[in-house]
Amino acid sequence: MSLDLSLRGRHALVCGASAGIGRAAARALAGLGAEVTALARSQDALAALLAELQSAGAPAARALATDLDDLGAAQSSIQRLLRANGPVHVLINNSGGPPSGALLEAKPDDFLAAFRRHVLASHTLVGLVLPGMRAAQYGRIVNVVSTSVREPIAGLGVSNTIRGAMAAWAKTLSKELPPGVTINNVLPGFTATERLASLKESMAKRQSTTPDAVEKAWLATVPEGRLGRPEEIAAAIAFLASPAASYIRGVSLPVDGGRLSSI
Repeated sequence: MSLDLSLRGRHALVCGASAGIGRAAARALAGLGAEVTALARSQDALAALLAELQSAGAPAARALATDLDDLGAAQSSIQRLLRANGPVHVLINNSGGPPSGALLEAKPDDFLAAFRRHVLASHTLVGLVLPGMRAAQYGRIVNVVSTSVREPIAGLGVSNTIRGAMAAWAKTLSKELPPGVTINNVLPGFTATERLASLKESMAKRQSTTPDAVEKAWLATVPEGRLGRPEEIAAAIAFLASPAASYIRGVSLPVDGGRLSSI
């Protein structure tokens, strides 16, 4: 039996595509033959990606500069995209996590901003693309979340809270989506991205230590003994977006080098 990974004839919308895991995911989906729309806030950051996507195999690649913090503007942008380019069959929900910090230091507005960016933005996007997925009898929604869904990470109080909400939202939705349309979460572990580098710097300052010491402490918990690469997370995302993953629904898949202790 051959493994059907082809996304020929499918249109993928990848959020947070200008850097890190989002950028790697856009390239991976292009490599499977998907038409890719790359969404991020910066038009300039996206422009350099389009040639990469076409070289990787995307029959069409386009940039969509919009800010998911502005739900009204984002909704209008996606509606224009759908009218001009047809339905989206693969949606990758991915956006930058909340700032680090202890939970007791968080203010109500910190939670509201993070909830809006992650849960409400993802819910809005699903509502927009679902009619096209339903009509095609094919849909893949993949949320890039965090291993904190399983085990909270010290110093990421707001993020731990919002990631848990995302996982609960996705699991609930998995029971309501029609056949042929799946939703799953990928839980990256410590991955070599700009976001992780920034987090390492901020944690080092709070702990009065060095970024190298912070990373060494992280790696001591990872059996693989290294940071993950964005491409490794993207490979899991691409698989879940493919026809081969048609019977996988409502799961949270850690891609963390074995760090999690939970079963």
